[in-house]
Amino acid sequence: MFPAATKFFGRVSPPVGHCVSGASRSAIGRRLSTLAVLEQRGGQLKHGSLRSFTAAQKLGGHVHGFIAGSKVTAAAEEAAHMDGVEQITTVENEIYEKGLPESYAQLLVDNIKKGNYTHVVASHTAFGKSILPRVAALLDSQQISDVTSIEDEKTFVRPIYAGNAIATVESSDPVKIITIRGTAFAPAAPGSGSATVVPGADPKAEATSEWVSEDLAKSDRPDLATASKVVSGGRGLKSKQDFDKVMLPLADALGAAVGASRAAVDSGYADNSLQVGQTGKVVAPQLYMAVGISGAIQHLAGMKDSKVIAAINKDADAPIFQVADVGLVGDLFEKVPELTGKIRNSKA
Repeated sequence: MFPAATKFFGRVSPPVGHCVSGASRSAIGRRLSTLAVLEQRGGQLKHGSLRSFTAAQKLGGHVHGFIAGSKVTAAAEEAAHMDGVEQITTVENEIYEKGLPESYAQLLVDNIKKGNYTHVVASHTAFGKSILPRVAALLDSQQISDVTSIEDEKTFVRPIYAGNAIATVESSDPVKIITIRGTAFAPAAPGSGSATVVPGADPKAEATSEWVSEDLAKSDRPDLATASKVVSGGRGLKSKQDFDKVMLPLADALGAAVGASRAAVDSGYADNSLQVGQTGKVVAPQLYMAVGISGAIQHLAGMKDSKVIAAINKDADAPIFQVADVGLVGDLFEKVPELTGKIRNSKA
């Protein structure tokens, strides 16, 4: 296992004697153009995907947005108000509403070629991870996934080995396909932007897959991916009944989203949409409270960038205490209800 923050560098050096003048660099910069792929659901813009604008602006050059689906006009107009964005390309077609990669990937490729973009950026979400690999294959490019930092238009930083090592990679592909870790880039906020909204190319290819149905877990609590406070439960909660009895009142008292470790999800204590970790969601809230979570490296990969980490565990030697800012050793079935009561009383 590599120690934390180990760095790997993969760079291609320029030929000996090759020199790029300031004017040439300026010309190259003017040719840079990035297409940020935005997500929407039911005509509502997913604000987390706007972080791709932040990443695109770090690349320099022109920044355009892309959104497709059914009734996306309102979402496109909202995105058009972001500062630094010049154009929002839209495609209105029901076939793209659910983001099925078999049709959406070809749609993106056609618009990338039409706009002659040098970079394509999307969030490292289920949507981005499903579609962009197909786009990269169709464009014969090597995708660079889960980018946490952009050094320049061809050099990117990304974690590997569950975050135990950091790789710096350089791409020479004419079109660079990138997914970004949302927690690593500041959220874009509406400003005084006035990007033009234009229709994009629609290949109207025959669909090779069909959307059948979905079963969504509904909750009035904050969204796990974007919440400023998260409380997560682990295997130490012993059952789904105890998970709900202990964790839900704590989340409500704090106004927090609910998360879970993979062990808790695999044991049936919580829905898999709540999983935090390497194979779940990556979060970086202001407060992350880990209850009954030992702190396996796979879980830490999903929450170690949180601003304040608090842990409650009866095992004083649990790895979670090595990354926690605040730790409480004790029986969670006693300590968490006590904490919940004190939080409620402080608000009374």
